[in-house]
Amino acid sequence: MKLTDVLVKPVLTEKANSQMESKRRYSFVVDKKANKLEVKTAVESFYNVKVIDVNTAVVPGKAKSRFTKAGLIKGVKPSYKKAVVTVAEGDSIDLFSM
Repeated sequence: MKLTDVLVKPVLTEKANSQMESKRRYSFVVDKKANKLEVKTAVESFYNVKVIDVNTAVVPGKAKSRFTKAGLIKGVKPSYKKAVVTVAEGDSIDLFSM
């Protein structure tokens, strides 16, 4: 797998932001076929940091429904893979400068 296909986008939530500040942990949505070694090399090459640890989890899809004028619409949000990357002491990733 190419390194440009591994990282999809960063996760920017309240919990992820607090982990960035306190524990140097950054969350990314990654390709479902990517493994921990591919995620590590992609983050190290794109952001020029030293990665200590990578944790991955597959977030399951959820059933969603909403009421409209046409009636009840049901659907499913797709599942995705999330990676939480811990970087070395002194390194940081600036996700907000994009």
